[in-house]
Amino acid sequence: MKNDLIINGKRIKNNYIPNIPKNLQLSEYARKNRKAGNLAEIVFWLQVHKKSFHKLDFDRQKIIGNYIVDFYVKKLGLVVEIDGGSHNEKMDYDAKRDKFLEGLGIKVFHTTDYDVLQHVDIVLEDLRKFIVENYETEDVE
Repeated sequence: MKNDLIINGKRIKNNYIPNIPKNLQLSEYARKNRKAGNLAEIVFWLQVHKKSFHKLDFDRQKIIGNYIVDFYVKKLGLVVEIDGGSHNEKMDYDAKRDKFLEGLGIKVFHTTDYDVLQHVDIVLEDLRKFIVENYETEDVE
């Protein structure tokens, strides 16, 4: 089909999740995070914005429930989290957030800020593999 997403010769299924809850009280905080950004997020954003990564639309600092995620791909129901050093002390928080997101049907891809800054090409390849492994529907003939 014309609008199908094809990655590595695999047809990728749409996993759009309607009616995602959103705590509007976090809107200003999310906006400030988008403007400030951290270096790893900016480096990643430069690789994926304007649909430059497999024509996928990434949103930055997306509010989902009471959480703000680093990146969200609406078409896939996919969160991309870039974990920095502060996440070492927030493992329980991260696990709770991931469980909440997964309960909505959202898949979560984690990478580190170090890997984005040092090996963004490998991070993008790992993300590509994650998408194929989790969203593949069939081979394209």
